[in-house]
Amino acid sequence: MTQELSIPFNDSVLSALWMPASKAKALMILAHGSGAGKDHEFMTGFAQAVADLDVSVLRFNFPYMDAGKKFPDKAPTAIAVWHQVRSWVEDHLAGGLPVVVAGKSFGGRMASLAVAEGMPSNALIFLGYPLHAPKKEDKLRDEHLYPLAVPMLFLEGTKDPFANPEKMEAVVAKLNKSTELAWFEGGNHSFKVARSQRTVAQDGAWLAGATVDFISKHAL
Repeated sequence: MTQELSIPFNDSVLSALWMPASKAKALMILAHGSGAGKDHEFMTGFAQAVADLDVSVLRFNFPYMDAGKKFPDKAPTAIAVWHQVRSWVEDHLAGGLPVVVAGKSFGGRMASLAVAEGMPSNALIFLGYPLHAPKKEDKLRDEHLYPLAVPMLFLEGTKDPFANPEKMEAVVAKLNKSTELAWFEGGNHSFKVARSQRTVAQDGAWLAGATVDFISKHAL
């Protein structure tokens, strides 16, 4: 059962969805990508599949998404949101459970920047990390990742224009020993496979098994 929540942020609130697992072994905070919010079918499919595997999930919107704006919040705002949501979860939902943070593309990158600033997390999970802009593989968004000691899981589609496989493999090889990279054959940045009969929700659910396996291995 999904519950609608509001999380205070500055003088406003962030909309959130809480999906508790019946026998929760961990709690995941999940942020959306730049183009679609917490209610998107991909996010819903992923969250439901993760909750079915005994990890509770809290999804939230960044302020720009709740405001109906097209362009994402600047990094300082998005990072501040992450810090606030993480703190709020600790006070209201965690109940002693291990807490992992995850995000689709922009949401995951902002989570990693917050962790780099000291936000606590038992693991950091990327649903399509945007390592570089399409066709701009010489400008990598990787520098802040190297000092991180938290276990990290990169879930990447082999056809993702934001993640050249050779570049991604090279970056991950230089990260901490609790870092893993899982490739999803044929997936684009939204993990859609050409000519696949899967729904968007099923594309999201496709990532749940690898995610929960990683949490069980590194975050409990």
